[in-house]
Amino acid sequence: MPAPLEPARTLAAPVDRRRRFGVGMGYAACALAGIFWSTGFFFGKICFTRLSVGHFVLYRFLFGCAGLLPLIERPRFSRHEWNLLLIGSFLGIPVQFLVQFYGLALTTVSHAALMVGTMPVILAVGATMFNHERLDAKGWLAIFGSTAGIVLIVSSSERGIGSGSLKGDLLVIAAMFIALGWILINQRLMRRGHSPMSVTIWGLLVGTAMLAAWVLVRDGLPPVHGVGLTIWGAVLASGLLCTAASTALWNWGIHHAPASRAGVFLNIEPAVGAILGVELLGDHLGAGAWIGGALIIVAAVVLTTTGQVDTEIPVGT
Repeated sequence: MPAPLEPARTLAAPVDRRRRFGVGMGYAACALAGIFWSTGFFFGKICFTRLSVGHFVLYRFLFGCAGLLPLIERPRFSRHEWNLLLIGSFLGIPVQFLVQFYGLALTTVSHAALMVGTMPVILAVGATMFNHERLDAKGWLAIFGSTAGIVLIVSSSERGIGSGSLKGDLLVIAAMFIALGWILINQRLMRRGHSPMSVTIWGLLVGTAMLAAWVLVRDGLPPVHGVGLTIWGAVLASGLLCTAASTALWNWGIHHAPASRAGVFLNIEPAVGAILGVELLGDHLGAGAWIGGALIIVAAVVLTTTGQVDTEIPVGT
């Protein structure tokens, strides 16, 4: 007489529940990280009333690095890997973020946020060109739709108060292409066995040191007195929430949930960011910009929920 299966099922049920709970918490952590990221441009616009772009970005990363110090791991990079980290950090911190926030200074929060929605598409193109991955028909259709969305948004720029700026929008898009180089280098380091948290934190520390050197030479010491509590609050939130907390939450989340599926939460940033700009800062989005934004976000959702292999997505800014 065969042994009953009930005890095995009884033992398996709590394990399945714990696994489902862990996956659910992973998705929740990624969603919260996406919400924090979505406020970055909003806080930036507030800070630009008293701080230059360089000083704001420097303060953001100084506070962000301070928030991540408790999670720091001992570096185990070889000399060649340190060189890769230095190149990636140079692209990812001083170059990408200065270009990105100079663009924000010229355009609106809503337009800048929607431009960030192109990142999943840019990642897909980068993976196709440099990692020899293949896109299916849905992928190419998503790329076409996202490109059409960009054209609609930038063509609606400079059409009245609260509208975007063509130059600013293009600078934000340029920053996304620069970020691609950073992400591809981070992926190479992680494939060599380094943890996402180690690569992210050491990249931020090294990149912040480079950023500090550039800003101090170009803009001088950042102001301390006369900044105001509102600006300090926005700077702290930008560093601790948009950089430190979002990085920790994202890296924890993609260790508990499939990263290719969790990637869809990156699309919270353009959606919420655009809403914040319209509702709180009086940004104006014409019909073309709304349609273009919808095309970009839908394209990003398609690329992050279909036809992807589960890999860790290194995000930490």
